[in-house]
Amino acid sequence: MANRFADFRRLSIRPLVSKSPRSVAGQVFLLQVAVVVLLVACGVLALALQSQRDTNAEAKRRSLAVAETFAHSPGVLAALQAPDPSKILQPLTEVGRRAAGVDFIVVMDTKGIRYTHPLPNLIGKRFVGTIGPSLAGKVYTESVHGPLGQEVQATVPIENPGGKVVALVSAGLKVKNVTNEVARQLPIILGAGAGALALATGGTALVGRRLRRQTHSLAPGEMTRMYEHHDTVLHSVREGVLIVAGDGRLVLANDEARRLLELPPDVEGRFVSELSSLDPETMELLVSGREATDEVHFAGERLLAVNQRPTDRGGGPKGTVVTLRDSTELQAVTGRAEIARERLKLLYDAGLGVGTTLDVLRTADELAQVAVPRFADFVTVDLADAVLHGEEPARTATDMRRTAVCGIRDDHPLYEKGRLIDFLPSTPQARGFGSGHSELVTDLSTATGWHAQDPERTKAIIDYGIHSLIAAPIQARGVVLGMANFWRSKQHEPFDEEELSLAEELVARAAVSIDNARRYTREHALAVTLQRSLLPRALPEQSALDIGYRYLPAQSGVSGDWFDVIPLPGSRVALAVGDVVGHGLHAAATMGRLRTAVHNFSTLDLPPDELLSHLDDLVGRIDQDEAGTESAMDVVGATCLYAIYDPVTRRCVMARAGHLAPALVHPDGTATFLDLPTGPPLGLGGMPFRTAELELAEGSQLVLYTDGLIEDRRRDLDVGMELLRTALAGHPHRAPEETCQDVLDELLPCRPKDDVALLVARTRALPPDRIADWDVPPDPAAVARMRDAVSRKLGEWGLSELDFSTELVLSELVTNAIRYASEPIHVRLIHDRTLICEVADGSSTSPHLRYAATTDEGGRGLFLVSQITERWGTRYTLQGKVIWAEQGLPETQAPA
Repeated sequence: MANRFADFRRLSIRPLVSKSPRSVAGQVFLLQVAVVVLLVACGVLALALQSQRDTNAEAKRRSLAVAETFAHSPGVLAALQAPDPSKILQPLTEVGRRAAGVDFIVVMDTKGIRYTHPLPNLIGKRFVGTIGPSLAGKVYTESVHGPLGQEVQATVPIENPGGKVVALVSAGLKVKNVTNEVARQLPIILGAGAGALALATGGTALVGRRLRRQTHSLAPGEMTRMYEHHDTVLHSVREGVLIVAGDGRLVLANDEARRLLELPPDVEGRFVSELSSLDPETMELLVSGREATDEVHFAGERLLAVNQRPTDRGGGPKGTVVTLRDSTELQAVTGRAEIARERLKLLYDAGLGVGTTLDVLRTADELAQVAVPRFADFVTVDLADAVLHGEEPARTATDMRRTAVCGIRDDHPLYEKGRLIDFLPSTPQARGFGSGHSELVTDLSTATGWHAQDPERTKAIIDYGIHSLIAAPIQARGVVLGMANFWRSKQHEPFDEEELSLAEELVARAAVSIDNARRYTREHALAVTLQRSLLPRALPEQSALDIGYRYLPAQSGVSGDWFDVIPLPGSRVALAVGDVVGHGLHAAATMGRLRTAVHNFSTLDLPPDELLSHLDDLVGRIDQDEAGTESAMDVVGATCLYAIYDPVTRRCVMARAGHLAPALVHPDGTATFLDLPTGPPLGLGGMPFRTAELELAEGSQLVLYTDGLIEDRRRDLDVGMELLRTALAGHPHRAPEETCQDVLDELLPCRPKDDVALLVARTRALPPDRIADWDVPPDPAAVARMRDAVSRKLGEWGLSELDFSTELVLSELVTNAIRYASEPIHVRLIHDRTLICEVADGSSTSPHLRYAATTDEGGRGLFLVSQITERWGTRYTLQGKVIWAEQGLPETQAPA
């Protein structure tokens, strides 16, 4: 230790001297140089400004003197009265200008017209300057921008003997000539400043050199640190330090040495041999001056480890430095350190092992497991029943459910897991829940309030050997969620106050995870509820497709997957499936907006490509409206596939926007993926969508799905699509519901991490005998023939009850087509769940329902059609339009 102290003395000064670029002397030198430079600079600047001011004043005085002299010169008045004053005055002014050292002398009349000027071409022109004060008999000096540039000039009046101003004289110099005078003086000024700077710097350097020798080139911070290091060594460390001079006199003793050796306050300066409180062996070591390393000596009841080293090895004064270390406390400190290390390790493991999932029950169980047996023999966790449902609990400890039980044995008499407990106010659990403070019960056998909860069970717990309890509230954001109970049995000592703090820290770390899990449970339930409310609750009735579907929400939160089945006029059915990018409530809400938009656009009977274009515009507007908000980062687009199947023609038209291609299972059992044109995802804009039309055999299965079904981090997308194809193939007669379940079992053995929407549709074909169509010539007489033909067909179908209404509807629609539309005109009846009457023509003009006035001859036909039928409308085709109307079937007629 003495060697280390000597090394410290050398290291604390020498490296600082050699390495410090900013010593105290250097800083003082730089400060003095800066002050001298500032003073010299200010002096030079002041001299320069003074010189310039004096030069300007001299220029004005010279100009004024020249002007007054010329104004009072004899012969000037006579020259002014001559017929040509300029001829006389111009030579005189030029001679006077060169003699006086000015740049111009100008004589002018009282109107400012020049008689003279150094530039002859300016004679006869108006003088540049102010002449008003001079006309009043005053002398006026000014600086103007004249013909020679920036000028300093003085203007004086010329008066006749009667005192009347008859002319003016102006004399002056150019400003640049005045400036040149100042510039010629600057070298002298700067030279004087440089000399003063050199003298001041030299004096400062001499002062700094002497200061550098005295401070050893140490910086202020280094000098402070050196003092603090010495002070720390002497008074702050937990080792005693003694310095003994060569003559055996005690020079220094720090506070720890005084405590260990029980030295008197005035010990410094006394001889070691005079200290009677020292042990003889210790005194002999200190007097001898020999080196010692960790020698053990007694000091009363203490056991000291003594180190001694000489101080003169580095050229210092003769003597020794002694360090003393109390080894009697070493074992106790080591034990406490081991306990602290174990507790820190427990908290560290709790930070890693508690809260691995967003599940309340799982988190509570992890808290119980991490504390057994390292902290407690048994741990139980009781949470308010509302917490398990994601809600905040009440303020009383009623309806608390035991959510976790863990112990060193399974035959304990504690309440079992899952039990609903109503703690009495006298129990530690109820008190801790109400106050938010932990309760420590060192002896359960004397805790009368705890016995009142369940006397028989508490007696069994005492008899089992459980004797100590810590009830710590699980508290987050100021809300108590439940209680964590730590129990100890007869194998361990009762809990103490230090362990109470450890329990509180352990529970505090778990409380955050439990609260996060509770909030996630609430938000997840809300999001799932919202999403399920936005998805179809039941499939609509239709005859074109047998439908089976599945929807699985994601494990970590809801997403924006959706599907829909929408009946269309003419017994057709639209199938839609889509996926909104993002997760959470915002994605679910956006999904609901898109699904509503698809429903609205489908009522217009738009082709798939046009419908996707409208959806693309909608998503783009959503992104623009939400730009800059927090939710803007969650949803940046969506994918969608839209298909329309017609059971009459067995044709299917579909288009997709960034969505996966659907699968098709043929009637022979083979499965393929349709080769549809790929469109960009919704929201990108700028690219048109393309449709594909194909004919599907009756009994074919069309499979629409979202990416959550086939995408997985553990496999490529191609592998997932092949698994889907394999799961679909070989089962041509399997029902759609069975197909959905088998596909999910094959591709998703566990809960998915992303939403999954699966829609399986088996195609049907409307029998030919349920369809009737006719071509209608553009002749009004053809309406009667059509009524007869339709009446006969309705009789064949057993729908004679609808003769009158159908004939009325058909007459109105066909008459409108003949009168207002163009050829070809075609009529089609479809006997399905409703009776559908369609009139097609080659015109794109659509009729509109209106109220006809009393005096109107027409306009009531469509009103009658709308009153008789259940629905009617118009859809446009490549050849024109189709006006359709649907009537409900009689109750005796079974649906097709």
